Amino acid sequence: MIAEKKYNFSFTAASLRTREFVLVAKHLFENSVEDVESALGNGKKATGRRYFKEMYKWIDTLTKGQIKALLEGSYKVQNEITFIAACKHFHFIRDFIIEVVREKYLVYDYEITDGDYISFFRRKAEYHPEMNKLTEVTQKKVKQVTFKILEQAGLINNVRSKMIQPQIIESETRKAILADNAELFKIFLLSDFDIENLKA
Repeated sequence: MIAEKKYNFSFTAASLRTREFVLVAKHLFENSVEDVESALGNGKKATGRRYFKEMYKWIDTLTKGQIKALLEGSYKVQNEITFIAACKHFHFIRDFIIEVVREKYLVYDYEITDGDYISFFRRKAEYHPEMNKLTEVTQKKVKQVTFKILEQAGLINNVRSKMIQPQIIESETRKAILADNAELFKIFLLSDFDIENLKA
C-alpha cells in the first residue's frame, strides 16, 4: 500500500531556525524587515532567498492565532510555534515524533537509539517509495537534521545522547493549538488523557 501524501525532506536545508522564521513572518505580516533575503542569509542573498522560499511554505500551515503568537510571543512561544509549523509541513518529522518519541516517552523509556530511527525509516519506506530514491548522503542528512530539530525544539537534550525531555508548553501556544487542532499536542508528547483534560 502506497501512502497518499509524499514525504517532503526539504527541512534538511533549514532545520528549525526560529529567529529566521520570525523574520519571515514579520516581513510578510508587518512589513518591518527591509531586504529580508540579506537579513536571512547574513548578507548572502542566495542563501536568504532559499530560506525565505522554504519558510514561506511553513508560514502557510499556520492559523491566524498561531501567526499572532509567533509575532508577539516570547522566544519560547516563537520556538514552539516554529516547531508546530515544521511538524505541520513535514509529516516525516511529525510521524517520527508521534510514533517513536512520544510512544517511548509514554512508557518511561527516555533514550532514542539509532535502532529506533532505522526501524521507523524502514517501516515508512514500505509505504513511501520516494524514500527509496534518497541517496545515502541525503538519508544521513535527513537523520542528522531530524535529531537537530528535536534538539532545537527541546524534545531531546542533545543530538549525541538523545534523551527525551518533558515538555512545558507556554499558555499562548496552548491556546493557539486548542483553537486549531488538539492532536497537535501529541508533538509535545502529551498523553491522550492530558489532551482531553486540556480540551475540557
